[in-house]
Amino acid sequence: MDTALFSSGCFWGTQYYFDRLSGVVSTAVGYTGGHKNKPTYKEVCSGKTGHLEAIEVVYDPSKLSYEKLCQYFFETHDFTQTNGQGPDIGEQYLSAIFFCDKLQKEIAEKVIKILQEKGYKVSTLLKPFEQFWIAEDYHQNYYENKGTTPYCHVYKKIF
Repeated sequence: MDTALFSSGCFWGTQYYFDRLSGVVSTAVGYTGGHKNKPTYKEVCSGKTGHLEAIEVVYDPSKLSYEKLCQYFFETHDFTQTNGQGPDIGEQYLSAIFFCDKLQKEIAEKVIKILQEKGYKVSTLLKPFEQFWIAEDYHQNYYENKGTTPYCHVYKKIF
C-alpha cells in the first residue's frame, strides 16, 4: 500500500469523494502543513497554526496509480480558487498536494502542467509532506455518518 495526502477545502467533501474511488483502501481526515503539534479543529480554524484541512489516502498501487489519484483530486474541487474552496474561505481550506517523495512530486508537477496546457490557472500548492495529525473522531466519514452529500465539492471530468 502507498499513501497520498491532499488538501482541497473542507476535508469532509474530499473524503466523501476519495472513499468512492476504486483502489482506495482507507482515508482519514486531519491536518498537515502547519507548525503546531497535535492541533485541534478550533486551533486550525483560528488560522494561527498554518495547517490545512487534509486527507490521508491509503491506496493499492496495483489498482490505482498516484497519477490517477492526482487527476481525481483536481476533478473533485476548484483548484483555481486562491482563498479557500467554495464558500469556505481561509488558509486552512487551500488546495494543496503534499508529496511524500521525489516521484510523487514529479507526478504532481506533470499533472499540473497538463492542466496549465489545457488553459487552467492552477492555484494548488505543492509542498513536501512532514506530519499528518488525524482530526477529531466526529470529523471522520462526516457525510457518510450524516447521510448527506458535500456542498462545496463536485466531480467534474477533466482528464
